[in-house]
Amino acid sequence: MTDVYRRLANYLDNLPAGFPPTETGVELRILKRLFSQQEAQIAPGLTMMPEPAAVIAQRMGRDESELAPILEEMSKKGLIFRSTKGGEKHYMAAQFVVGIWEYHLNDLDESLIRDVNEYLPHLSKTRWFKQETKQMRVVPISQSINAEMSVMPYEIAEEIVKKQSKIVVSPCICRREHEMVGKGCGKPKEACLIFGTGAYFYEENGLGRSITQDEALAILNRGLEAGLVLQPGNAQKPSNICLCCGCCCQILKNMKMLDCPAQVVHSNYYAEVTIEDCTACEICIERCQMAAIEVKDTAEVAHDRCIGCGLCVTECPENAITLKQKAGTDRYVPPKHTYETYLRMARERGKI
Repeated sequence: MTDVYRRLANYLDNLPAGFPPTETGVELRILKRLFSQQEAQIAPGLTMMPEPAAVIAQRMGRDESELAPILEEMSKKGLIFRSTKGGEKHYMAAQFVVGIWEYHLNDLDESLIRDVNEYLPHLSKTRWFKQETKQMRVVPISQSINAEMSVMPYEIAEEIVKKQSKIVVSPCICRREHEMVGKGCGKPKEACLIFGTGAYFYEENGLGRSITQDEALAILNRGLEAGLVLQPGNAQKPSNICLCCGCCCQILKNMKMLDCPAQVVHSNYYAEVTIEDCTACEICIERCQMAAIEVKDTAEVAHDRCIGCGLCVTECPENAITLKQKAGTDRYVPPKHTYETYLRMARERGKI
């Protein structure tokens, strides 16, 4: 039985985001909780391209009429991804993060939460932080951007939202799982915005509800008030925006433990203090999710820790903190589409 799950783990590790092995085997325990043996055998037959059941069945040497309902059920369980094209169902591989883990929003229990929280720091350290191209990036809240800046539309969350025709809001799995084990922070739960094809998948699987652009913009404003970091997918046309806190978000929480978080995040900004205007009120310390600010006589920003979210800027009562754009040579231009993001990740890992 273990060999089936080892093959599945190796398959997931060969996907762009990876699923690295551990000495404890916690990754196998996770897969055994989520996949039946039959599902563990079938999943490696899928690719990162959406395909109809007939194509997958032919490649696997299986009967389509037998395989199709299994693929449908696996997609409903959040083990693979499903989309519809021309009225026909298509299926594709789901990565563990972002993907399978998030798709189990409604199936959490304390044992799964414990295993995943043991595993994710390892995944972050060995794959996420070492990967040159990340799955997510950080954009500043628009209220922190001044008029003199030349800002691209893909760096403004509101502009991203306004281009969407289908939006679903989903509860944040990170805050839900922390709350379930008594470590909740009380910040807004409905804080993950999903767009396009992903939005239909989330809605059909009961992972979220459809909302309007105006409702999505209101959620962004509530996130600002709560001090949440904006993390869209790493593409100019992202498939999601997550509103994240440094206490629960698995990305930010593990990033915060690093000496230099700024080195492992895609962000084009950093905060800077105008010393003569600062009154050392320490409000900025409370807003910062990366422990990047220290207040002595005045506030000081550690640029190797600042991820350019802009949260400190909007709450400074003296307007002593401003957001600065990084120099042209240091500015990051995200891939145009999510598929290009995954291609870059796969190339960097030598998987294509």
